[in-house]
Amino acid sequence: MVVAKKSAYEASRQKRLEENKKRMEELNLNKLAQAMHTPKPSPMKKVKPKVPKQPLDLSAVRRSSRVADLPPRTYKEVPIEPMGRPRSYQRRDLLNRVYASDENRMYAIERADDLQSGLDQDVPSFVKPMLQSHVTGGFWLGLPVQFCKTHLPSRDVMVNLVDEKGDEFETKYLAQKTGLSGGWRGFAIDHELVDGDALIFQLIKPTTFKVYIIRVNEPEIAATDYLVSYYQVDSNQACRMQDVRIVVEA
Repeated sequence: MVVAKKSAYEASRQKRLEENKKRMEELNLNKLAQAMHTPKPSPMKKVKPKVPKQPLDLSAVRRSSRVADLPPRTYKEVPIEPMGRPRSYQRRDLLNRVYASDENRMYAIERADDLQSGLDQDVPSFVKPMLQSHVTGGFWLGLPVQFCKTHLPSRDVMVNLVDEKGDEFETKYLAQKTGLSGGWRGFAIDHELVDGDALIFQLIKPTTFKVYIIRVNEPEIAATDYLVSYYQVDSNQACRMQDVRIVVEA
């Protein structure tokens, strides 16, 4: 009984396979399946020949139409001509600093006060004693805060220092720090300022000081002549500066 059922199943299965095979042949599915499983040869990639690089011509670089008609820029170093007369400054020996005694320091300040009292009182001025930080090392000169707020610009500007010979030195005034930075070093070294010297700064112009130097190591003498500056108004109401010599008693 079991064998008979198996034979009937096999006969039915065989009949179904033959029908499916016949149907596949009618639809050409065998050829399509074979074509899908057959790998196609991949086309060879075309390799582009290498072209040697040409050196870059900087003069032919594309430029904006706004600057196309302008001459090409040059970046060669151009020597800068020094302003005014050339000055050379030697580095000071910080290990051999000489400090002024309190007595000599006070004597220089008193003489500076005497000289300031003989100046034109309508022209702002102040006395500044020199310390080691002003004349060696950092070379930073702080100015009186109230004087700066009252008489000097509220922004950073270049300030000229005119010595007793009339030579001018350009310095950088920093408004927030109320002091002189760049250029002060040259003035201090050129005039051989030392600790204890007393300087009188007279504001003869909005950004120009006339500077008088009282030496701490200057020998005591009966009197000293100083050429000071005054403002004078002529008949045409024009303001001009006039130098007048005064004497400061020792």
